[in-house]
Amino acid sequence: MGVNWVAIAFAALQRTAHTPEINFTEPPVVSDEEVRWAIREAKTLGLKVCLKPVVNCGDGTWRAYIRFFDLDVPCEPKWSDWFSNYDKFILHHAKIAQEEDCEMLCVGCEMVQTTHREKEWRELIENVRRVYNGIVVYNCDKYQEGQVQWWDAVDMITSSGYYPLDQWDVQIQRIKSVLTRWKKPFFFMEAGCRSVKGAGFLPNEWWQEQEVSMEEQQKYYEVMFSKLKNQSWCKGLMLWDWPVNPYPEDEASFNKDYCPFGKPAEQTIRDFYATE
Repeated sequence: MGVNWVAIAFAALQRTAHTPEINFTEPPVVSDEEVRWAIREAKTLGLKVCLKPVVNCGDGTWRAYIRFFDLDVPCEPKWSDWFSNYDKFILHHAKIAQEEDCEMLCVGCEMVQTTHREKEWRELIENVRRVYNGIVVYNCDKYQEGQVQWWDAVDMITSSGYYPLDQWDVQIQRIKSVLTRWKKPFFFMEAGCRSVKGAGFLPNEWWQEQEVSMEEQQKYYEVMFSKLKNQSWCKGLMLWDWPVNPYPEDEASFNKDYCPFGKPAEQTIRDFYATE
């Protein structure tokens, strides 16, 4: 599990989960120049880059709930319109990934209600490969590894590994059974835990207002690493997250976010990768 990769993630916006328009060219969306800057900065640090453009909903709805009628209806928002807009968004950044020599491109993240549209996803990936020559992946949500039916179209299977402390053994066996079917490499595109009490058992819940706990986050990393370190099928973890402008280090002890900067979990991460 190497330490020389970084996922550069940024979001386009659609107004709600049921509107097909996607804004990826106007503020507050980051500009192409900002994306290129981030890629180049990462490369100056000797990092390999996974470019990860995602879609967020302006009303706060999680992107996993983006959905339309399965049958296109003239008077309603349509899958065909949404995929047309989404394809433009992803292909635009696929070209940037190619031009900036990104080693990997993630074409979607946690789009749970869209993945049954197999034909559209396969067509998108085919179009991506016409303009981008690197590794193409899709980041499914936790527990969804066995639900995607087009893993053969991408180069690696990836998922968000927000599994509770006491479920890692069970989830590891389940994921291994998925990999047996598809015979693809695997890594966790996201994995991590907030520094609040109880987060180890609900690591995906970013909105809860529990009491701060450095120990909870550190324990989560210790358990996750111990469960995965001897799993040869797991090729790595992209740890969520580390913002471009993190909080001041002297504020780390009361920060409740996922970022491990200045927290005990940071040393746990350093120790783990130092032995890899």
